[in-house]
Amino acid sequence: MGEMVLSNRTSAAAHSEVDDEVTQYLTFAVSDERLAMSIDAVKEIIETPAVTRVPMTPDYIRGVINLRGSVVPVIDLGARLGRGPVVLTKRSCIVLVEVHVGDEAHVLGMLVDEVKNILEIAREDIKPPPEFGSEIRTDFIEAMGRVDEVFVIILSVDHVLSMQELAALRRLSQEAALGGADGES
Repeated sequence: MGEMVLSNRTSAAAHSEVDDEVTQYLTFAVSDERLAMSIDAVKEIIETPAVTRVPMTPDYIRGVINLRGSVVPVIDLGARLGRGPVVLTKRSCIVLVEVHVGDEAHVLGMLVDEVKNILEIAREDIKPPPEFGSEIRTDFIEAMGRVDEVFVIILSVDHVLSMQELAALRRLSQEAALGGADGES
């Protein structure tokens, strides 16, 4: 599969009125459910390398990986969403996202069953999240995107990974870096 690098750098001149009306979303599968997230949060998509498990962490924290010399925490999105852990297959991959806590940016990996594609969804096809009826916590849902006649759940990365959890993940990364999570990946 190799690495799929997504560039989210655009210039002001490259934006047009059409760009303001259509947003791109990366779609992926977790436990046979198609989910999406804004392409702007995605840094890259990588094959699933060896993940170093870190003791005494929640079940949804799969561990850490060595990404070009940096320690990156990996969240099992299936476990985080209450769907059970992702079962690794040849289609499993890690979506690297950038999240912001205050002035700091952190790269985190989100383990998913499979990356599907990139969809363009028009602004008028983006609807607010439901108050009920979803098996996913409503604070994890940013919006619902209508694609043809079905809806895709658009996740709120900042809520799936809360501020308190990000602080815990930062400590985890620092401890792993000091403890030597250096070469299993």
